[in-house]
Amino acid sequence: MKDPLEAATRQILEALGEDPAREGLIKTPQRVARALREITSGYNADMTKVFNGAFFKADYKEMVIVKDIAFYSLCEHHMLPFFGKAHVAYIPNGRIVGLSKIPRLVEAFARRLQVQERLTGEIAGMLYKVLKPRGVGVVMEAEHLCVSMRGVKNETSFATTSSMLGVFQSDSKVRQEFLNLIKKQ
Repeated sequence: MKDPLEAATRQILEALGEDPAREGLIKTPQRVARALREITSGYNADMTKVFNGAFFKADYKEMVIVKDIAFYSLCEHHMLPFFGKAHVAYIPNGRIVGLSKIPRLVEAFARRLQVQERLTGEIAGMLYKVLKPRGVGVVMEAEHLCVSMRGVKNETSFATTSSMLGVFQSDSKVRQEFLNLIKKQ
């Protein structure tokens, strides 16, 4: 049986007036199918493997931030890329998580058809659920090609979203400290 993503890509090429048998396009359906599976591999992400048990007891009580995490996703409305930086913070409650797990978490949720607002909330919610910290803050800044390349064609705008849970939501000083620490110098 033929790969449905390859078949769909052939149909799209034909609908655009292209010849899928043309030299430069012969392997395009296979390349597109592979690329889409890679770009959307987050659907298969197992969060227990993302964190891989990297939780450690710690008496640290101050904010932990991993900032400028590059991410790439696909807008679910136009299937065009959006990409940017994520800034993730938490305040431990007796446990910390391996720092490399935070970018892995961002990637797991970004590699799906997404909207930035949901993506931001999913990252914050999962970290809050599995780590059980005093609070979590996530800010994401992204350029959306569906805004830059089509429709309004605005090439200079960025979207910023945030999700604040626990003390990041209830304590304005904690929230402000986080926002000050992620500010561009």
